[in-house]
Amino acid sequence: MQRKLRFGMIGGGRGAFIGGVHRIAAIMDGQAELVAGAFSSDAARSKASGADFYLDPSRVYGSYAEMAEAEGKMPADKRLDFVVIVTPNHQHFGPARLFLEAGFNVVCDKPATFDLAQARKLRTIVKRTGKVFVLTHNYTGNAMIKQARELVRNGSLGTIRKVVTEYPQGWLSNAVVLLGPKQAEWRTDPKRSGAAGCMGDIGTHAENLAHYVTGLEIEELCADLSTFVKGRKLDDDGNVLVRYKGGAKGVLHASQVCVGDENNLNIRVYGTKGAIEWYQESPNDLVVKFPDRPSQTWRRGNLYNGEQAKRFGRVPPGHPEGYLEAFANIYKEAFRAIAAEVEGKRIPSDVDFPTIEDGVKGMAFIDAVVRSSRRGARWVRPVAK
Repeated sequence: MQRKLRFGMIGGGRGAFIGGVHRIAAIMDGQAELVAGAFSSDAARSKASGADFYLDPSRVYGSYAEMAEAEGKMPADKRLDFVVIVTPNHQHFGPARLFLEAGFNVVCDKPATFDLAQARKLRTIVKRTGKVFVLTHNYTGNAMIKQARELVRNGSLGTIRKVVTEYPQGWLSNAVVLLGPKQAEWRTDPKRSGAAGCMGDIGTHAENLAHYVTGLEIEELCADLSTFVKGRKLDDDGNVLVRYKGGAKGVLHASQVCVGDENNLNIRVYGTKGAIEWYQESPNDLVVKFPDRPSQTWRRGNLYNGEQAKRFGRVPPGHPEGYLEAFANIYKEAFRAIAAEVEGKRIPSDVDFPTIEDGVKGMAFIDAVVRSSRRGARWVRPVAK
């Protein structure tokens, strides 16, 4: 493509954390530009946010429905190539459906939808429209996660026996909602967050990371969800035992009441020949372990890394890369698909980003975890079909 991709944003205005992250990631490689948006359900706030971003006021809207109608009438040389949805969970499905059916590609923050039924409907819409749908499980964009995946897939670890994923945070260890943080308020509200709190917000990251690295599918799971903060309506801690298809076993832990922890997402994969460890707070390192030699720490950017890790690295070794670069890697891959779709070309078969199928798996995971916990931690099967 001989020009930048044009995108609009739904949500992500003043005071929104994740909107800023998406804007930085989307423009990091100079391949896209923000030209329109409905940044808030409050029209005045949306207009003010558009001014913050120096957008043409005529392309800043008071609602996503108004935006879809107006942008759909734009001439080809101004028309949006994709939209980015960065709203609370209950506002994912509506705009995603509307813009897909209006002929726009969609990038959506996770989880894909409010519930599993919506995710299944959205999958049908994506398939019917033929548009690109990208789900921003951003941690899979890390170069050393690509390396971990390659070691698993090329057999270096042997047959996988056990997968341990954890995502402990501490920011909701007390009733901070009473203090007014917007992020805490909607994430602990079942009408906006969905059936799960902690497990829907960060447990899905752990589930997605385990699947991405290992390729294993969950056969069944047993979950115990807890709500430690008095008065809270959704879980703030959860522990899940997992049985994978093929015989591997897993443990998944996610919590937002682990005092002192920030974003300590990590994964450990144990096979018959070796094992790997990766920690999100030290994303440039991958620990590789074998039974007959000392543990090794593989570093991002070095020549001994595989082709995928090299492809997704951005700067020489010793210059740290992290959260924003991983996010930008998701966008960079998404742009390959979106540009092809816009130009009427075949989408490359090797594009590497989370899709609607990952979104449905994530919602099936949430559904199964909640069902299991409500039944006294009984074993249940996720149903993504």
